[in-house]
Amino acid sequence: MSKSVASESKDGHETLEMSERGGGEDEGEENEEGILDVPPASGSPISTTVSTAPAATNQFMHTHGFRRHFIEFVHVQTLMVLRVTTKGWKAVAEALIDEGVKSGELMVHDGNDASYDAADARQQRCKLATRVVFLLNITKVGDYACMYAANLVVVDILEGVQSIGRSTFERCKSSTTVSFLTMLTSIGSSAFRECTSLENVDILHTNLQELCNYAFERCKELKSITIPDSLQTLGYTIVYECAKLVPSNIYDAETKAVVAHLRSLQNN
Repeated sequence: MSKSVASESKDGHETLEMSERGGGEDEGEENEEGILDVPPASGSPISTTVSTAPAATNQFMHTHGFRRHFIEFVHVQTLMVLRVTTKGWKAVAEALIDEGVKSGELMVHDGNDASYDAADARQQRCKLATRVVFLLNITKVGDYACMYAANLVVVDILEGVQSIGRSTFERCKSSTTVSFLTMLTSIGSSAFRECTSLENVDILHTNLQELCNYAFERCKELKSITIPDSLQTLGYTIVYECAKLVPSNIYDAETKAVVAHLRSLQNN
């Protein structure tokens, strides 16, 4: 490709001369888009080299192996943020959380639901936990989250928790005290089933609306439950086989009769 260059002759008339592309050092070249590329001035080179990490390094940073090793060095709150970024981070973060017992701590985060089979598989690890740590202002303590934590003594439910899931604290046989705060609206089925050391349950000051089936079944040391007026939905056999709570002349599987009895005690 050639281009026209204007020049002035000796008699003052403008003439056109053709020069081959790429002729002089001071001339620019048109790129594919028709934009003139002007070369840098002499002595002022401009680098167009872009520094990049080796391809192998970039690829490794997106692997499960990298995430698994990296996550061991981050703060627990960072860990909780990472689990909502991608499915890959979610998998490795939750695997670490489910291992869960570090210095006797069982970590529980929002939406930490598990299946019965998963809870059963980690039964031995849960037995090591002596306290539960709730993370990131959770609103639900998930299904089976603390099941089989047999050495868990005190449970302090955080402000902001609205629901306790299915079998969440089932068979926490050392738990003597559970504190419930005002925003609680639902206690799931079997949530505290077979907590055989639990003696008193105070939910009077909560906004509890739903108390599901078997919630406190077989809590053999349970002596008192205070129930709020906000309660609307009652499951069946919620305090079945709680002999220290329900007198023998009341059938403990008859939920309405049991609740009426408990409320009569509150009013005395």
